[in-house]
Amino acid sequence: MYAKKALSLADAKQIAAAAEAEALKNQWSVTIAVLDDGGNLLFLQRLDEAPLGSIVVAQEKARTALLFKRPTKAFEEIIAGGRVAMLTLPGATPIEGGLPLLNDGRIVGSIGVSGVQSPQDAQIAQAGVEAAAKL
Repeated sequence: MYAKKALSLADAKQIAAAAEAEALKNQWSVTIAVLDDGGNLLFLQRLDEAPLGSIVVAQEKARTALLFKRPTKAFEEIIAGGRVAMLTLPGATPIEGGLPLLNDGRIVGSIGVSGVQSPQDAQIAQAGVEAAAKL
């Protein structure tokens, strides 16, 4: 039987701290959201001067990555390729910056970042993913 790992608050804080470090290194003001495997907000951090709108967007990017078990960039690329029907998918935020968090190939949560350009958001989120892989 497989014992599924669950993210703790301490885990979420470590993931967010790694993402925050990447953001601060680049002087980017963002919001970082970490969700558990049920899509519930586990930790939210809004850096100084991050846009207020980034609070909701970070959570929605994380939710999309969790629900569809893939980076939100995949949806952005599909739409850029002309398949705009993807815009009607419930729960899909097709903007880069949301990534699933995996443990032994199983999703245990997700991270979403918003506040700068979407590739930069994704760079910050990736730092969180890398921290999660060490837990």
